[in-house]
Amino acid sequence: MFEILDRRTSLSGNQIKILAAAIIGDALEFFDYFLIGFVLAFLIGPWKLTFGQSATVLMSSGIGAIMGAYAWGWLADRIGRRKVFIGTVLNFSIATGLLYFTPDNGWIYLSVMRFFVGLGVGGLYCVDLPLVQEFMPSSKRGWVGGLVTCVIPLGTGLGAVLGASIGSGDWRLLFAIGVLPALLVLLVRLWVPESPRWLCRQGRYDEARQSLAWALQMEPSALPLPTAADAGPIVKSNWLDLFKYPRSLIVSWLGNAGAQTGVYGITLWVPSLFVLLLKVTPQEAAKMMILLTIFGFIGRLSFAFFSELMGRRNAGGLLGFGAGVLTIVAGYNYDSMIMGVSAFWLILAVTYFFADGGFAIVGPYAAEIWPSHLRTTGMGSAYGFGGIGKIIGPVGLAMIVGSGNYLKPDVPLPQIPLAFVYLGCWFLMAGAVYYFLGIETRGKSIEQIDRELAFTADLPAATASMRQA
Repeated sequence: MFEILDRRTSLSGNQIKILAAAIIGDALEFFDYFLIGFVLAFLIGPWKLTFGQSATVLMSSGIGAIMGAYAWGWLADRIGRRKVFIGTVLNFSIATGLLYFTPDNGWIYLSVMRFFVGLGVGGLYCVDLPLVQEFMPSSKRGWVGGLVTCVIPLGTGLGAVLGASIGSGDWRLLFAIGVLPALLVLLVRLWVPESPRWLCRQGRYDEARQSLAWALQMEPSALPLPTAADAGPIVKSNWLDLFKYPRSLIVSWLGNAGAQTGVYGITLWVPSLFVLLLKVTPQEAAKMMILLTIFGFIGRLSFAFFSELMGRRNAGGLLGFGAGVLTIVAGYNYDSMIMGVSAFWLILAVTYFFADGGFAIVGPYAAEIWPSHLRTTGMGSAYGFGGIGKIIGPVGLAMIVGSGNYLKPDVPLPQIPLAFVYLGCWFLMAGAVYYFLGIETRGKSIEQIDRELAFTADLPAATASMRQA
């Protein structure tokens, strides 16, 4: 049955609806997630926050994202993609809305509620990509997966625009706006059915045929009734089975850890660093972030194309090596000017082409290199493990610069170059892992990837799937 899907050379209207729901979801979830970077720029002065307190606020969502990625990812393999998609959107939207009630000097309340925001964001990212991929033909899976992530910088850009337009005392309004993603639940309920591949692996063959027929806009009777040979036998996923795929585990875990540490360390601190280093207002810092998000958006479009042009391994290597070198260069030019314009700002903008743009590879690839019965569990584990970057990225910069310092414009930061070397090396590690250890998935069907992975796994069910195919 899925061979008919893989022979398609264009997307149907219903496949585009599925893609649109995932795109909107990713944009809004990261709008909610990165709001804190802009809010913090308003609070560091009035609240007299130290680097350590600021880092606690920033890393709390990272801790939540780690737990959310593991829990929601595992749950999506157990109860289905669609239910988890809806649950995660409600999770982070409601938590963001509750941040509106943050009391003055309430950085502890801010940290606690940001934990729950991260819980939902970590979960959605790990289910929407596999959901979309399982509806797409092999020839378009890499491009479509990258496209889903392309709008994430636009979510960050929306936060930058709003941050630049509000008054210093109105920062709570940003959190109130963060409730809006809950409306996405209506779109998902109307547009998105359950994944046909997940239904097939549960033995729900008639429902799987109806789901795929809806996506392809065909009559169900025009598709053959699937069997175990279409998506493998019914397998009850076990989290420990992840360790039977060591190469998938190493590449997806370390690749995520390197990319997330670098990009979250930069993104969560940069608005505040602009205020500190460049002597600008929080509103001006938010405007400066718009340029970075534009480069990130262009980068994601480019890397979505690169994934099919040069393959996942080469594109992953390009992301890591490009972002790593430029991050280090930016750190050493934090106080330099180019024709009266901050070199730090301009170099970081180009860095975002690779650092943020490369996530068009990181997320989709982390789902592709796991077998079908472990896809969201594996991606969730990779994103969750990589989530340590949401902690050690911002906290690492704070520790290097000096976690006890108050973030004031008159505080010198001689350790900035070393802090950016630290972040750059994480990108370089990710590039090396992708390029030298990566599993190439370009042009391969999900079933072909499953069969190839079965050769390296000590999993009887996977072997059985290979034989039946």
